[in-house]
Amino acid sequence: MLENLTSLGYNSMTPIQAQALPVILEHKDLTAQAKTGSGKTAAFGIGLLHKLKVEQFRVQSLVLCPTRELADQVAKELRRIAKFAHNIKILTLCGGESFGKQAHSLSHQAHIIVGTPGRILKHLNKQTLELTHLQTLVLDEADRMLDMGFIEEITSVVAFAPKERQTLLFSATFDDEVLEVANNFLQDATFVEVVSQEQKAQIEELFFKCEDKDATLLKLLAKYNPSSVMIFANTKIKTQEIAQYLQEHKVDALALHGDLEQYERNDVLVQFANHSTPVLVATDVASRGLDIKALPMVINYDLPHQQESYTHRIGRTARAGEKGMALSLFADENELELFEMPPSTQDGEALDEVKAFEMKPAFVTLVIEGGKKNKLRAGDIVGALMGGAGVAFEEIGKIDIYEKQSYVAIASSAIDKAYKGLKNNTIKKRKFSVWVL
Repeated sequence: MLENLTSLGYNSMTPIQAQALPVILEHKDLTAQAKTGSGKTAAFGIGLLHKLKVEQFRVQSLVLCPTRELADQVAKELRRIAKFAHNIKILTLCGGESFGKQAHSLSHQAHIIVGTPGRILKHLNKQTLELTHLQTLVLDEADRMLDMGFIEEITSVVAFAPKERQTLLFSATFDDEVLEVANNFLQDATFVEVVSQEQKAQIEELFFKCEDKDATLLKLLAKYNPSSVMIFANTKIKTQEIAQYLQEHKVDALALHGDLEQYERNDVLVQFANHSTPVLVATDVASRGLDIKALPMVINYDLPHQQESYTHRIGRTARAGEKGMALSLFADENELELFEMPPSTQDGEALDEVKAFEMKPAFVTLVIEGGKKNKLRAGDIVGALMGGAGVAFEEIGKIDIYEKQSYVAIASSAIDKAYKGLKNNTIKKRKFSVWVL
């Protein structure tokens, strides 16, 4: 495991790992306060995998997450850490996917389950999942799960778990509701807290009062011209309206909200993560669990109703020691009541007018109708692009391979030759359908 961690770039522990891992390895219950991006997934992941009995093919650990995106991110990181041993099966169970397909996968057992409370509970009730041998239960982003109303599902899931188990609870904030959950589900838990003042100081927070939010938003994008930005709105309809407004004004933008089908969510997230769209407009439900490595700017088109939500939103930027900006728009001073100390504000209407501004992506996403089931690897795709399609290595960006599809970011200037090349040639001596997102 140590050799594998070194190969993955884990050369030193983050503060949360240094405090939490010793407790986890002693099989004690733990409540930990740490923000997204602090390294907590590796903290509990190393602990789970350290004591995993690979030869015993049964569910030994369960990780509950608030969103499908976070569950996918956690499972992906656990699989990276698990490469030190063969045959470790980590299964993701979330809504939006075929229940029957998941039940079939469960019939072959798994070592670690990562999923959302609702879908996990459905499998438990249908007896397609059982937790008799569970050793460790992880409640990840507990405050967010409670914000989303999962308390009943979590309570029901915990009722299926053995009383003799280890429970780990991670939360960015600890209000009375989170503390009540900790008291109900954990025993003699050790509490650790990591609050990075340095990270907080890296975020430049600016507030703009304006009557026309759309016009002010466009002015701010033109003024700062970020390489990528996440814009938060309070409703699903508003995310679509903002994205459409930006598109009409030559800003490439996509909306992410709860009404999208799973394949639509995947398409949007892949394009934002691989820099095929510079702007993502999202509701709060998407503010966590997105595997975005570097995000220079966050904009609150609508201010949230709670301080915690504001903290979660702006925490998407300035990660891993990077600097970031958090810009917020408001029309009425009353909107600033969520802050204990009212922030200083600027006049959004006084910003320079937009002239000949546009935001276009550096990459375009190419979709290949083939994935893990076809035993496609990133190397196969790169080889086909460079060989048959004549695309330079520097023109190939992020590659995401799923069960039945693969997404490849191609430099905008090279998308035509990449598309034609893959359409007219083979990958691993096979023809695959190809299209541009």
